[in-house]
Parts: sequence; C-alpha cells; structure tokens
Amino acid sequence: MGRVFSGLLLTLVLAALVVPLGLYAGPPVLAALANKQPQRQEPVPAYQQAPLQLGAAGPVFPAPAGLSAPLPAADELAALLDAELMVAGSGEFHGTVLDALTGEVLYDRAGTTPVMPASSLKILTAAAALSSLGAGTRFETTVVAGDEPGTVVLTGGGDVLLGSGASQPEEVVGHAGLQDLAEDTAKALAEANSGAPETVRILVDDTLFTGPALSPAWNIDDVEAGEAAALYPLAINSAWATEGIQNGPRTDDAALAAAEAFGQALGTAAAGYGIAVDPVIERGTAGDGAERLAAVESATVGEQVRQMLLISDNYLAEALARMTALADGAEGSYDGGTQAILSAVSGLGVDTASMVLADASGLGAGTEISARQLARTVQAALTSENNDLRGLASSLPVAGLSGTLSNRFDDTGLEDSTEDADGAPAAPESAAGLVRAKTGTLLAVTSLSGFVTDADGRLLAFAFVANGLDANTAQARAAVDAAAAVLAGCGCR
Repeated sequence: MGRVFSGLLLTLVLAALVVPLGLYAGPPVLAALANKQPQRQEPVPAYQQAPLQLGAAGPVFPAPAGLSAPLPAADELAALLDAELMVAGSGEFHGTVLDALTGEVLYDRAGTTPVMPASSLKILTAAAALSSLGAGTRFETTVVAGDEPGTVVLTGGGDVLLGSGASQPEEVVGHAGLQDLAEDTAKALAEANSGAPETVRILVDDTLFTGPALSPAWNIDDVEAGEAAALYPLAINSAWATEGIQNGPRTDDAALAAAEAFGQALGTAAAGYGIAVDPVIERGTAGDGAERLAAVESATVGEQVRQMLLISDNYLAEALARMTALADGAEGSYDGGTQAILSAVSGLGVDTASMVLADASGLGAGTEISARQLARTVQAALTSENNDLRGLASSLPVAGLSGTLSNRFDDTGLEDSTEDADGAPAAPESAAGLVRAKTGTLLAVTSLSGFVTDADGRLLAFAFVANGLDANTAQARAAVDAAAAVLAGCGCR
C-alpha cells in the first residue's frame, strides 16, 4: 500500500510541474512545428509612446534616448524617403533630415535650393519672437488722457487678440478684454472729475505700426478670403469678423473696430458715473507724458506663438514680427519685421545668406527659404540653452491631436492602401502623436517642418517642401506626411 501511495504522490508532483511547463512552452513548440516564429511583445520605450490626448498646458514630450541611440543609415533612409516623396503630375520635392543633437545631415534632397515654404515660414517667425521678445513678455493696450479736455486715447500696443468683453485670464484669445479696460477708464474719469457730468470723446492711436497696412506681397484674393487683412497694433480676435471663430472674413479696419467695441463698453460703464460718450471715434494721438488712465495686458508671447503655430494665423504672425522689430529698435513695418526675423535666426547659427523673406507669415509670393534652413531652425530650437526658444518645439502641432495636424496622421498603417477625403493616400497611424511639425499649404506648395523621435530614440529635425504643384496638392501633402511617418518608424539600418 505504501508503494502505491508513493507512486501516486510522485505522479501528482510531476503533473504539477509538467502541466504549467506545457502551457508555457507548448504554443512556441507547436508554432515551431508549424514553421511559425512566435511573436515577442517588446515593451514600447518611453520616447516612442504617443500621448493619447493633450493636457490643458499642451503636450509634454518624453526625452529622446540621446547620443547613445543609433543613427539611421543615410542610404537606407534615402531609399525610404525617396519612395514616399513622389506624386503623379507636376511638382518637385525638397527635403532635409538632421540629427538634432549633432547637426549631421542624414538626408538631403535639393535641401539647399531656395523654395517657397508657405506657412512653415512661421517657424522662423516664432523663433525670432521667442528669442528677441522673450516668452514671458506681454503687450499692453492702454487708455491715456488726450491733449484736449474730455478726450481719451485708446492706444494699441501690439495685442491683436483682444476680446470685446471681460478679460479671460485663462485664454489666449480674449485674455485682455475691452470691457474691463472701459470699466477701469470710466472709474478713472469719474475720480479725476469728482463725478461731474461731462461728455467724453474717444481717439484711437494705431501709430505703433508703420508703413503699408497691407503687404504688397499678398494676393488680393487671399485678403478677400480672410487669409490676411490690413495690419494694426490692436485688433479683436486677430481681426476675424466673427469673434470666437478663427476663420472666414476679416475686418478691413481692425483698429477702428476695436475702438468701436471699446466705445460701446465705455458708454455703458461711464453712464453709471453720469458721463456721456460721443459715439463718433476718430484717429489721433496724445502728447508725451499723457496721463495713463487704464490698461490691460495680453497673453504672453509664448502663448501667442503657440496660438500662431497651432492654427497658422497669418495676422498674428505679422503682428509678432513687427513687435520683434520694435524690440530690436527697428521700425514696426513689414520690412522691419522680416529683417528682425533674418537677424534673429542668423543669431541662432542658421546660415541666412540666401534667404529672402516677403513677409512673416508665408502667405506672400517671393519668399525663398531652403529645406535645410527650415530644419536648422528647428534644430536650433531643440538644442538651445534658451528656455524661451526651446518652447517653440512644444508649441508645434502634434500629429493627429492638435492644430493644423489634428486631422492628419489619423488613418491606417503603411501597409494599407486607404485614401483620405481628397483621394490621396493616408499617412500611417503609427506616426500619430509622435510627429510635431508646422504645416504649410498654398495653391502650388505644401510643406511640413518639425521633429520626431525615431523608434531607436534618436531625435531628428526635418523639413519637406513641394513646389510647382498643379491640382495635386492633396497628394503632395500625403507624401510629406508619409515621409515624416518614415522617420517616426526608423530604425532604418
């Protein structure tokens, strides 16, 4: 009986060991017998994990692996990118890929040839504003006492994102509200005049910006479509005609429109003090040393730069360029703005010798920038010791999640032959959340400039531009998206 019991116990112990072993090893063995290799699930490294959503303060990007990560092989990278950067019909692609940490050129396709970059130019405008003005700078819209009794002067200080209502401290657009400015002005007037009834006349001072209000580089059709408008140093909602909506037509005279909104708010606020407001508003200035009655402050330059890059706001870009020029001691004009950008970008170590800027937004004809210069500017922002400038990188749209990239990189993978709404091949989903870049689109131009951390943890700066397109812009846009997705998937060795 003892032997039987011992044998039974041994059998049970062996079963306890063999069954789990069979469950663990069985599937690989069966797969090997079937000529199939078992698939291992590798943990995804932190630098390749895409965010699922954006926080209130914007995306926080994980750090790349650094110099210890292997570089993509140039020949392999070229073969993959060249296969994507092509389109049926007219058009010529240009591109540069740089290792962000060392500056080594990993890919070059006519990368030093001057091209029209469209709105990718805003990367340079952002870099200039952040490095010259500083990310924490705010612009003031003020009201001062006029030279004549009973006159106040609404003075533009460069804030083109004013709101007509109360200030909204948590917002970028409408951060400074004209209603608050009017209420503070009415209170100051009442205190200055001991509450005595009077009539107040409003002047608007928009002389901070000089030169033509409309850029001669712009096509009048683009202006009429609301892509741009006459530029003034104060505007509600970046001069878009409908407050709260960032598209559609823009007002022809943003300064006067802002003054009229201020006048209406002042009329309501001043009535409580027995003060009337003349509804007729004219342009005018106050003398030096005029008494300051009230002021409101804009969102920071860093927040405005992010707004400009996310929605590609041409009006805001031009205003930031002029404010950059004024900070450098130059004139607040179109020419002053473009010269300020050239000077600031050159100061970052980017060779600007062949660069020609027609404006600060990329809307106008005549701008000539190479893909190499765009990528070098991105690289400078990524590696700068200036924390303000480094903020440019986290301000760029995120593929599939934010800004002008929110509806891109959100389809199926490379192996699938899906098409987007325009009939162009869709970019791979694997790049969503990983590529951060500024888009650019004109009738004959598409561009994408930014950075990505590849699958090995190497940080890459890139710029892809197509010029000379004709009715195939959507296809070219899909091509540059696919090229950026290739970088996200490298490897490439």
